[in-house]
Amino acid sequence: MRYQISHALVQYGADTILEDVNFEIRDNEKIAVVGRNGCGKTTLLKLINGDIHMNNLDSDESCGITMAGKQRIGFLHQISFPDGEITAENEIRKVFASIFACETRMKEIEQELQAGQDKSLFHEYDMLQKRMESLGGYTWRQDMEIMFQKFGFALKDLERPMGSFSGGQQTKVAFIKLLLSRPDIMLLDEPTNHLDLPTIEWLEGYLKKYDKCVVIVSHDRMFLDRIIDVTYEIEYHRIRRYPGNYSAFTEQKAAALAKQEKDYEAQQKEIQRLTEWIEKWKNTPSKVAATHSKRMAIEHMVKIEKPRRFDTRAFHALFQPRIESYTETLTAKNLGIGYDRELSKVSFTLRKGERLAIIGENGIGKSTLLKTLTGSLQPLGGTFAFGTNVEWGYFDQQAAMETHVNPEQTVLENFWEEYPRLQREQVRGALGSFLFSGEDVEKKMGQLSGGERVRLALCKMFQTRPNLLILDEPTNHMDIVGKEALEQMLGAFSGTVLFVSHDRYFIRQVATGILEFERGQVTQYPYPYEDYLHEKQKREALMRGKDAPGGGGQRNETKGAAARPEAGQSNPTLADVFDKKTYYSPGKIKSRLTRQREKYETQLEQSEQRAAEIKLQMLDPGLASDYEKLMELQEQLDAEETSQESLLERLLETETALEELE
Repeated sequence: MRYQISHALVQYGADTILEDVNFEIRDNEKIAVVGRNGCGKTTLLKLINGDIHMNNLDSDESCGITMAGKQRIGFLHQISFPDGEITAENEIRKVFASIFACETRMKEIEQELQAGQDKSLFHEYDMLQKRMESLGGYTWRQDMEIMFQKFGFALKDLERPMGSFSGGQQTKVAFIKLLLSRPDIMLLDEPTNHLDLPTIEWLEGYLKKYDKCVVIVSHDRMFLDRIIDVTYEIEYHRIRRYPGNYSAFTEQKAAALAKQEKDYEAQQKEIQRLTEWIEKWKNTPSKVAATHSKRMAIEHMVKIEKPRRFDTRAFHALFQPRIESYTETLTAKNLGIGYDRELSKVSFTLRKGERLAIIGENGIGKSTLLKTLTGSLQPLGGTFAFGTNVEWGYFDQQAAMETHVNPEQTVLENFWEEYPRLQREQVRGALGSFLFSGEDVEKKMGQLSGGERVRLALCKMFQTRPNLLILDEPTNHMDIVGKEALEQMLGAFSGTVLFVSHDRYFIRQVATGILEFERGQVTQYPYPYEDYLHEKQKREALMRGKDAPGGGGQRNETKGAAARPEAGQSNPTLADVFDKKTYYSPGKIKSRLTRQREKYETQLEQSEQRAAEIKLQMLDPGLASDYEKLMELQEQLDAEETSQESLLERLLETETALEELE
């Protein structure tokens, strides 16, 4: 056990935030903490970090925090760079202070040895060398530069003063420092906020291979599914541990709730049956003993608590457009977008009913495109046009977070100011659809959380009932239940949607098409996210085949025995096969590839079946507290999923070769 919290109580004033919390970090686990906004997730991270303390520490000997030795805890929370003149490189170099101290002492020893000092210094020098190796002291610059670039910076930005970076960029620098410091327990609060898809995918790989503990608070479901070993949920001030990633947690929780409901109902029926029997026979002398026995049976029952349903309260607005647009909603042809210079040139067509997701790296024009389409920026070339009867509504994440509004203004007053012709009941009804009900409408604007600001901005936009929604990062600051509600709303929306998002799960659930910004090009894919990924993989596999030796039309002149693939090489591409056509006929090649594809499909189906059986075993209530068995099953499941990824890759390469042959 690396770290443990026992029976913690955390209160702010009279409000209980966390109650009877038991939390464990074992070995090098990757742990997720999930729950509704405001349930206490960040409070738990602060408790682990030592920023706050238990309220029951002095009154209860069974509570407390224990650690295995001294654990270095790193927490990315308060971002503060007091010296705005210091360069980014010098700020990041602070992480390597212990490395530089070792280097300085090693140089001192070298000078002392040259001067003929005590030879016992060799032992100290050897120890310092080993410490340098353990700290990564010989690769620190390479590690820093690679990570700096992975977060979207250019190497020349290392020389920029910290004061010249935006708030979001300063957050990234602080994140880089945390990762490079390699704490024993890393605490991350919404780490994917403000990161683009390539950076998120890189971060996934980094954290999966990280050889220490990570505790993550996040609403990014795909990110959690790909990294997490254990999920803790906070609900009704309590916390519960579930083995597995986020999807495994949702399945286990649903199964546990269903069983509890079934057991509760069965017990209530039995209590009712016994009570009715007692009432019927309690005054019959011959039934006194039996009546007493049944009354005792009720009293000695271990009462099953009535299950509390998921805390799924979410906004429930289901608005439909005021009018319908014509088929072609929006067209852009060679549309130049940018500020003082052109960032990208965009061409695409958006038709009625489509939901087009705009994806790509930060800083290449995604939000700029939306600002150009909505008139905030002038186009730098080309044309765009909205179709007949198109009425658009625009959600701007930056505008939703603006703080220049009167902080003393209530939510009701802020909404009413924008729609003054509405009656009070209409205003309250509209706000109620987005969870501002009862006293919530009297909440001051200065007290709103990020998620509440997003809900208010969406509520205002939907009030106009547009038939084209233009959304810039609508899920930022939303909790998972809020995201699911928005997914359902957009899925039921009969109009058209154009949106920017880095939330891959949200994109997968909502988008019917993809507009990708990549390496200076903008490409439209007329199909959902999973099909887009499949198409990208096929194209990349095809390009790998063309770039391979002997591919791309350059004939392999080697005579004699056919060239054999290198050890570990993947299936031959079609170009490789054609290089050997002296020895093999196309018919035989197609037959072999077809058999190969069938074999991979069979193996994949068998692996999926084994994975499904393992998941069913993990849902067995009898294993709920058998963590060793659950971890063993999780390892088996991970092995099957790894096998499936490998089989899918080989199957894809085989299908690509067959398509080329045909």
